[in-house]
Amino acid sequence: MPEQSGKLLKVTLVKSPIGYNARQKATVKSLGLRRMRQSVLIGDAPQIRGMIARVRHLVAVEEVEENEAT
Repeated sequence: MPEQSGKLLKVTLVKSPIGYNARQKATVKSLGLRRMRQSVLIGDAPQIRGMIARVRHLVAVEEVEENEAT
């Protein structure tokens, strides 16, 4: 599915996935997060929103317009 135009999500790892199950660790890794307080910009898509929902206790999310990100 294509991304919504102009919308990005800034996802920041705020809590360590150590001590959580392997599936949650894999989700954090697939979001592109490796270190604490690391942030990534990801296109807003339903699949990404679902991944974030599974690890919402580990990450912080902000919506960013594409023109603000560059």
